[in-house]
Amino acid sequence: MTRLMLGRTLERICKAVLLLCLVHFVIMMILYFDVYSQRFDQIFSRFNNGRNASRSGHHYYYNLSRPNATYASYLATADQLLPTVRPEGNHTPPTTKPIPPCPEIPPGLVGRLLIEFASQMTMERVQKENPNVTEGGKYTPPDCRAKQKVAIIIPFRHRDNHLKYWLHYLHPILRRQKIDYGIYIITQLGEETFNRAKLLNVGYTEALKDAEYDCFIFSDVDLIPMDDRNLYHCYDQPRHFAIAMDKFGFRLPYAGYFGGVSGLSKKQFLKINGFPNEYWGWGGEDDDIYNRITLNGMKVVRPDVRIGRYRMIKHERDKHNEPNPQRFNKIQNTKNTMKRDGISTLTYRVLQFKKYPLYTNISVEIGKPPPRPFRG
Repeated sequence: MTRLMLGRTLERICKAVLLLCLVHFVIMMILYFDVYSQRFDQIFSRFNNGRNASRSGHHYYYNLSRPNATYASYLATADQLLPTVRPEGNHTPPTTKPIPPCPEIPPGLVGRLLIEFASQMTMERVQKENPNVTEGGKYTPPDCRAKQKVAIIIPFRHRDNHLKYWLHYLHPILRRQKIDYGIYIITQLGEETFNRAKLLNVGYTEALKDAEYDCFIFSDVDLIPMDDRNLYHCYDQPRHFAIAMDKFGFRLPYAGYFGGVSGLSKKQFLKINGFPNEYWGWGGEDDDIYNRITLNGMKVVRPDVRIGRYRMIKHERDKHNEPNPQRFNKIQNTKNTMKRDGISTLTYRVLQFKKYPLYTNISVEIGKPPPRPFRG
């Protein structure tokens, strides 16, 4: 009886041990398949995605849904899991989508602008307002390809306060217009008589040394456009932009007026031999330029008077920029002087070429006017 009881007890113990072993085996199998099921998924995913990747050209482990993931980390993971695969002979690298041309009429234009000069302006403020402008006052539209590369040239001396306002207003306007541009301030050193047209010739020459421009906008620093639909690029004919200034009652003062802000392509500029170098003091050079344009078979074009409106920053006439008493006589002789007085005979000396965050400054010596003939 005792042996029978002992035998049954041993039998129960053996069954319990076998059951425990079976449970242990089942648990191990579950853990095994749980751990390696992901590896099987990766193998099948690698097989399927690898075929798709060879067609699309994209890396099959580049998953932006993973936080803190980088393309390099995915490449490293793939290198660990996959053997080296040689690209097929007819495989072509992926091509980037070409940037479309900028629209003729940019969609972000505002139209009529409120221009005022009462608030205080600083270069620090203007720089914060224009973080996308690069060193030297350059900007390229990031979302489209501009048809022209535009150099904006400003003749300058002792107008620092005006320059702040000009930069404050013009940088945003030019960006909205989708202009690919650079801004050049041509500073006449010394206190000799001011020569606006010669400084513009210098600006044209020096800007071309800095970049390959094909359009040139020549602007006075005290003139601000009141409408951003007045697009600052070149046209089939020389362009006069500032046709309706507030100081003239928003009217064109006379038919041949070409002052304030104008634009010529490189081809147009060279056709007229640039601007005259011999207009020392205020006045006359714009009329000479207008004569050069018409004498060379071109025509001045202008925007609508409602769009070509400008505000001028009020100021006193600069010292050493008094009216040129010889201007009327010179204007009458444009036909005789334009071939021997212009960009082809320009002389000057650059003393400083410096790029600031919002513009490029070029300080030059341009000589002094010849002595006036003695009248007995």
